[in-house]
Amino acid sequence: MRILFLSPRQCWPTRSGAKLREYYFARALGERSELTYLHFTEPGSEPLTRKELPFCREVAAIPKPAPYGAANLVRGVVGKWPVSILNYTSPEMSAAVQRFTSAAPFDLIHLDSIHMMRYANGASKVVYNWHNIESEAMQRYSATVSSRARSVYAHLTASKLAALERQILKTALGHIVCSDREKDELRRIEPSARVAVVENGVAVSGFPETAASSKIIFVGLMDYYPNIEAATSFTQGIWPRVREKFPELTLWIVGANPVPAVKELGTLPGVTVTGTVPDVRPYYRDALSAIVPLRTGGGTRLKILEAMAAGVPVISTPLGAEGLAVTPGKDILLTEPDDAEGWLRHLSDVVDDKDQRAHLVQAALELTRTRYDWEILGRKLFETYEDWLQGRE
Repeated sequence: MRILFLSPRQCWPTRSGAKLREYYFARALGERSELTYLHFTEPGSEPLTRKELPFCREVAAIPKPAPYGAANLVRGVVGKWPVSILNYTSPEMSAAVQRFTSAAPFDLIHLDSIHMMRYANGASKVVYNWHNIESEAMQRYSATVSSRARSVYAHLTASKLAALERQILKTALGHIVCSDREKDELRRIEPSARVAVVENGVAVSGFPETAASSKIIFVGLMDYYPNIEAATSFTQGIWPRVREKFPELTLWIVGANPVPAVKELGTLPGVTVTGTVPDVRPYYRDALSAIVPLRTGGGTRLKILEAMAAGVPVISTPLGAEGLAVTPGKDILLTEPDDAEGWLRHLSDVVDDKDQRAHLVQAALELTRTRYDWEILGRKLFETYEDWLQGRE
């Protein structure tokens, strides 16, 4: 099988959930087929090569266009294409796709998210990998952002994305989503769409044994709005109550590219903002618990699976754990983002009740090993593509 993999990002190093999902998908396909990986290079970064992606037959890069320029913002209001698509519109990328597809036929074109839809070029055997339902995530953003202008613009963008999602659901060979919930939603929009679930995963064997300390950690890309909002709202609203009851605990906000609002949180008592780190595993190794206080966003959170695989109990909001096959009270603890008493109660569970903590850790480890290991998911992805190309559902 020959596959052209088109990406809006460079998947290495894997410093975000989207990059992790993409990297392991590309690796799974590259180990089983002839994979050409064509990606946008991020500003200030070197293009990826086969040195970083040895499982690829060929790797090529195009400079990523500058996002959110004034022209794109205006066109995002008055034109068909929302700004989130315009940000990835590049004549150079169009030419590269044309060059590769003209040189030799591909059995399948894998588009890593709707952002790359303008490069489908009418091809019949196109598959979309949905990291989340973009219109849904944008609509949630519009409901939580404080700026009225941003909220209105996001709502308009969400409507345009929804129209494009309906279009590709009717025309593409198939769609890969992260969860059954998202599959059901896409099939509700377009019952005829071919949709398969290949969950987010984790490299289960990649984490050292934990040695719990007094650290509570929140891991995520800290220039991503849902993580920014979660870090600031939890630290300002819930953390003072936590410190009052558990003065020995410290909060560590671990993630790349923290914006000024996140950096400022490091001035609060008991809070450390690490910024970009070369490896998150040492922070999991020393953690008493991982928190996921999200109230907006979409998809499923690899940070939860990472914590589980590392043997760290997870306390999350229901939205943070959305799409994962978790069982509250068994392998995860859930509470609403503004429920201070709920956060305190669950922190007591992991601080004071060693048996409860041990049961949570063991059940979560079993879940990741049996359902969310990347090796299992990689086989599932490739077999799904084989079935679709051979006319099997």
